[in-house]
Amino acid sequence: MRIINGQEFDQKALLDFRDTIYENILKGMRVLVDARDKLGISWQSCENEKQGMLVMSWEGRVGASGVEPSEFQLYVMALSALWADAGIQEAYTRRSEFQLSESVKYFLDNLDRIGQLSYIPSKQDILFARKATKGIVEHDFVIKKIPFKMVDVGGQRSQRQKWFQCFDGITSILFMASSSEYDQVLMEDRRTNRLVESMNIFETIVNNKLFLNVSIILFLNKTDLLVEKIRTADIRKNFPEFRGDPRRLEDVQAFLVQLFSRKRRNRGKPLFHHFTTAVDTENIRFVFHAVKDTILQENLKDIMLQ
Repeated sequence: MRIINGQEFDQKALLDFRDTIYENILKGMRVLVDARDKLGISWQSCENEKQGMLVMSWEGRVGASGVEPSEFQLYVMALSALWADAGIQEAYTRRSEFQLSESVKYFLDNLDRIGQLSYIPSKQDILFARKATKGIVEHDFVIKKIPFKMVDVGGQRSQRQKWFQCFDGITSILFMASSSEYDQVLMEDRRTNRLVESMNIFETIVNNKLFLNVSIILFLNKTDLLVEKIRTADIRKNFPEFRGDPRRLEDVQAFLVQLFSRKRRNRGKPLFHHFTTAVDTENIRFVFHAVKDTILQENLKDIMLQ
């Protein structure tokens, strides 16, 4: 939101993002090395096995908010060699079988640039940086002279009890779910499908009496990853009720909207939805202008009915 509204990041914020990105890369490669072992995939070379042991020796510092450049430099050559290893690449193709952040590929593909001592994150790098929302974070911004306050709450199970502190006086709920996670399970519960979990949370919110007069807008995010995933992962394996062409984006998207729509008890009220790609600033800018219009129109209707 800061990027699409033209709010620049100061030097401290950029350095904080840099340290977070370093941590994302090291954690991601540790996951890949561990997954390669558990999946029984061979190393391409004995030398890369040693590089894998080096990366696995990194544990991070307790309480640290990221990884500093001097520490990251110790692992750059190993990370580069590992990402080029056929065994690691095979593990990556099977990433739906374990928990791996979607940003890892982007960062490792850009390791030559990120591994420079003078590295400062670009806006695109910042969009891919991953840090779990803990607690409640508020963002104030203005779209076409209209002030908005966005309250960001963590989606992890441990964070959900804090949600209802935020719901007094709200005008809209923007519910974000990943459209590409239909074949993945939760980090906290390896038996629960991520999309099913999102739908269950959506059902709780959309049918809550507190929100009868609140416009709820569904964001089905990660369209870019959905486009990639439907080429190799048949949605019918996890959702056998799907009807249509599992390789056709429009069919899969229509099915996803249908799944969420069915969770509403009040079908008379329209379900506003958008397919988004959060790392595409132009897409998000367009969507948020549409959302602004939806919010204002719905609030105007409520005022007219009072």
